Amino acid sequence: MTEAGLIVPAVVAFLAAAALALVLTPAVRRLAHRVDAVDQPDERRVNTTPVPRGGGVAVAIAFLVVTGGLFLVDATLGLWRPLDALARPEVIALLLGGTAAMLVGILDDRFDLRARWQLGGQVLVALIPVALGITVGAIANPFGPGVIRLEGIWGALFVLVWIVGMINSINFIDGLDGLSSGVGLIAAVTLGIISLTGPAKEPVVALVCLTLAGALLGFLRWNFHPASIFIGTSGVMFLGYTLALLSMLGSAKVAVALLVLGVPIIDTFYIIVRRLSRGRSPFSADRGHIHHRLLDLGLSHRQTVLLVYAICAGLGALSLFLSGTGQLLAFVGAFLVFGVVLLVLDRAVEDRAPDGG
Repeated sequence: MTEAGLIVPAVVAFLAAAALALVLTPAVRRLAHRVDAVDQPDERRVNTTPVPRGGGVAVAIAFLVVTGGLFLVDATLGLWRPLDALARPEVIALLLGGTAAMLVGILDDRFDLRARWQLGGQVLVALIPVALGITVGAIANPFGPGVIRLEGIWGALFVLVWIVGMINSINFIDGLDGLSSGVGLIAAVTLGIISLTGPAKEPVVALVCLTLAGALLGFLRWNFHPASIFIGTSGVMFLGYTLALLSMLGSAKVAVALLVLGVPIIDTFYIIVRRLSRGRSPFSADRGHIHHRLLDLGLSHRQTVLLVYAICAGLGALSLFLSGTGQLLAFVGAFLVFGVVLLVLDRAVEDRAPDGG
């Protein structure tokens, strides 16, 4: 399929996924109320009224239905033939793994699973593509030309860690209305563009990325501040898994995902380090995330979300003009700058506290 030939199916897939998520979300919201899958206000949360969670179910269903339909389209559109598509490990991992991620998340949305059970579910879901033989054979070398080879078990281990890490990064940034879903939308669009403009053209991967973007956009109508439903663990699990997998399909786009998702990934790292240094569990809840710090400095809910959107979009745009090594170097630079920014924000928040200075 050429870039020109992709336009019609891409628009159809994007709009179909958006419309389906838009329609399904109110139904999921009613169901969440009925089964009492609701976030109650507390000192850590920003919502002041009970808000149902589990909106990720609408995103996942919209994506899986439209993507499944795409893979059943005849090869006249340049896609795989039906039987060939269903037998491909990448397609099985995308559809089966995405469904499993959603189901594990639903359990947490309903029963508030302990952190260890959530982590166990994440590992089980991440093992699906590993079991199907999906691996990363090499990554760009940030220290010079060429690549770093990941042979045998190291490639499989990278896939496992990458997926679990991505899920937790999305989870940690999911603290404000529309934040994780909007960041995921920006990442999906960026990965789609890279799939079409990179050295190896990957129209099918681009089409799937745009389908995910459409599903997130439809859901964002209900999730942007003031949200009437949260994406929940079902959405966090599904979105983190799907973005991680899409970044590994075809030519390696792991460095792109690192850069465009730099805010949640780097924030996750520093939060874990801070919690461990204070003798706490890395999964314990607090208000130390960057979005909480920005709120504490006086930014409004929407201003904070839009600022994070802008940073992610800027990093995504930067990734379009850099090579794999350049993308990794840019991520390292963002990592260092982000650390300094967090230190400054922490100090500023302390100074604004009632007993500060």
